Amino acid sequence: MRPESLGRAGGHRPPAADLTTLRAGLDRLFAAPGSEQQRLAAAVGVLRRVTVLAGGPGTGKTTTVARLLALLHDQPGPPPRVALAAPTGKAAARLQEAVAAELPAHLREKVPEAATLHRLLGWRPGARRFRYDRTQRLPYDVVVVDSMVSLTMMARLLDAVRPTARLVLVGDPDQLASVEAGAVLGDLARAPGRPEPAIDAALAACGGPAAEPVVNGVVTLRHVWRFGGTIAELAAAVQAGDADAAVCLLRSGRPDLVFEEVAEPRAGLAAARADVVRAGRELTEAALAGDPEAALAALERHRVLCAHRRGPFGVARWSAEIERWLRPGPAAGPGGGAGPWYPGRPVLVTANDYDTGLFNGDTGVVVDLPEGLRVAFARGGTPTLHPPSRLSEVATVHAMTVHRGQGSQFRRVTVVLPPAESPLLTRELFYTAVTRRGNSCASWERRMLCELRWDVRSAGRVACGTG
Repeated sequence: MRPESLGRAGGHRPPAADLTTLRAGLDRLFAAPGSEQQRLAAAVGVLRRVTVLAGGPGTGKTTTVARLLALLHDQPGPPPRVALAAPTGKAAARLQEAVAAELPAHLREKVPEAATLHRLLGWRPGARRFRYDRTQRLPYDVVVVDSMVSLTMMARLLDAVRPTARLVLVGDPDQLASVEAGAVLGDLARAPGRPEPAIDAALAACGGPAAEPVVNGVVTLRHVWRFGGTIAELAAAVQAGDADAAVCLLRSGRPDLVFEEVAEPRAGLAAARADVVRAGRELTEAALAGDPEAALAALERHRVLCAHRRGPFGVARWSAEIERWLRPGPAAGPGGGAGPWYPGRPVLVTANDYDTGLFNGDTGVVVDLPEGLRVAFARGGTPTLHPPSRLSEVATVHAMTVHRGQGSQFRRVTVVLPPAESPLLTRELFYTAVTRRGNSCASWERRMLCELRWDVRSAGRVACGTG
């Protein structure tokens, strides 16, 4: 699929833009060294109806989106009506928080609440259809969609977006695709196409032509702002398919990447266990103190990521193991006699709940407040609080799949991978796992380590091969 096939990039005249105003805004917002590609992407977003903003974690995609919105507000005419959307509630909350943090102060109050795609399109459970479609379009001039979107959901979105509106697709094409059919962002980012002389001329008028012609409105950010060191090197090796470099980095012994070779499934996990217990204690202390903000911050300090849901290397097994590590005395917590709801319990919403405004993928934590136990969820500002009785489709989230972890950031990550013959163990999964934060702790059994090393070097299937 190419942007021209979306029916709006090539089927309508480019949006009108005041190039003098645009250039002044670009000079003001993108003066820092290393921001050249961000500047290009923002300019393309103003000049085109469809823009694909690609890039790995920490490359400044959300910052670019926020500054693009500021540039559009600078343009003559009424301020644009903007919609921010993502496939999950967790990703939507992060998008809203990040965009609001990057916008100028006078525009922050104009940032709309980010929504899931289902909520944006007005899903009607009773009618089993969306409110907005090709017969009733979304009332927005700019629609920003963050993260991976399935082919079916993209088709629904394109039906609903007005042909004259700007559509900005944001994400990392090297991460895992949607669990549903299709990898739309990856297909668009890699699709061949022809240069657009009109866009190239406008870009030149805004401060010089791009290093290479912009094709299909795709701009890829490569300068990493968020993290560096070993994690950035490992991510680059995985992207490039360089198995030797990846294995060398894993075994390098550098402090920001811990690789544990374990002879038995429950032996030698001292570092991972220490991380889990430390984060769990901080979480419980904040929850018992009735501090939702501190509890939600503690929730993001460490996470165990697995490829599978079940089995010896899956989420179910490792969640039970972590429950055992964290089991306190009789006061509170797992096994402490407080029932299923206790201060410090981390929870994951597993189904959309339109009554509470919570969606599949949202994570929260139980806190002890004067009015009783409440479950706090981050919403880009003041946390929302819900009585446990209002939540039906939730699970304890001591560990989660790598797929669910997409779009999240953690201070430390423990990655538990299955044997090399697992069909889920792909390069995309490994890349997604190690880029969840700047510090990662990867823990495997010795037998799996041997299989992993053999596979990436000869078969090229697991961490650094073709996937």
